[in-house]
Amino acid sequence: MNFESVDRLNEVLEALKQTFVGKNEILDLMGVCLVARENLFLLGPPGTAKSAMVRELAKQVQGKTFEYLLTRFTEPNELFGPFDIRKLREGDLVTNTEGMLPEAELIFLDELLNANSAILNSLLMVLNERVFRRGRETKSLPALMIVGASNQLPEDEALQALFDRFLVRVRCDNVDPQSLNRVLEAGWALEQREKTETVGLAASEIRSLQQATNEVDLTPIQPLLIELVQQLRNAGVKLSDRRAVKLQRLIAASALICKRTTAQASDLWVLRYIWDVEEQREIIAGIVQHGMKDQPAEGLEHPQSNQNQLPDADKIYEEVLQLREKWLDLDLPMSERSIIKDRLRYLDGRIAWITNESQREYVQKPVDDLWREIIGRK
Repeated sequence: MNFESVDRLNEVLEALKQTFVGKNEILDLMGVCLVARENLFLLGPPGTAKSAMVRELAKQVQGKTFEYLLTRFTEPNELFGPFDIRKLREGDLVTNTEGMLPEAELIFLDELLNANSAILNSLLMVLNERVFRRGRETKSLPALMIVGASNQLPEDEALQALFDRFLVRVRCDNVDPQSLNRVLEAGWALEQREKTETVGLAASEIRSLQQATNEVDLTPIQPLLIELVQQLRNAGVKLSDRRAVKLQRLIAASALICKRTTAQASDLWVLRYIWDVEEQREIIAGIVQHGMKDQPAEGLEHPQSNQNQLPDADKIYEEVLQLREKWLDLDLPMSERSIIKDRLRYLDGRIAWITNESQREYVQKPVDDLWREIIGRK
């Protein structure tokens, strides 16, 4: 197999990582979903570069993009286009889709879960079958990947069906405060850039990669995949047979991005992102990480396969002690004290995801003690 297209895709992803600091995880998932032709759901607040990443990726792969902010009042015409008036006069209901969702290779739907019943069924078919159907009109879509975003998870049962069509889910938050300076520099450079330099990866090449996933041999990892699916189900993760089958496409995409035609255990890292609620994130990550542990790797591993998502209690504990030592310095300027507060808030949030209760309580105590000192000295 010729891996030239894979090399160019990896160049695109690396270029985007330089622009979007702290978003490596999301960008790597975009790469996998692009090759697997799967949908990606981003959960996070506004202003965290969700639409910007999709927009820049679309420029790099030379594809048409469509993005829209959904509200409860969004009508089908706003996404799919209006009826062609000329055809309507002749008695035909034909949609003018020029510049709309049915013409795009990359699609970004912000506030996805605001979708109303008027567009829900059409969106479900678009997401699941890559088909647009309106009355007697049926059209296959060229969409390579669809990204949805929201700052909350679905509560309504009807919206749960929409959410279920996004196999991969990932948090998109503000970056670690320690990386803020790099974020500002990269963001300013992006603002000043008049024209994005493209690597030259055409949408047709992505389609060829999507087709090439069929050639990846999944036999070596099937026993482990079956074992992990059972473990995840036993842990309360609602993983249907349909979603389990679709996971194989993601695994194949991970292998292909690593220029392999045979899947290996490290490609199972994609299973970390099939959570339904945030409380499952660390549980799933722990199960998947343990399943991949000590498994042989005969070829290049995906960079995300070695990224342990679980917080390291020892490292957090040591950093909190270092922060306390800095805080006690009476000559420390106010700007440095603000940085310590920001970092402590970040670490405080990470502690909640430590699965071992004893470790969590042990690390939480020095954090609480430091907060008391901070509040006491204003």
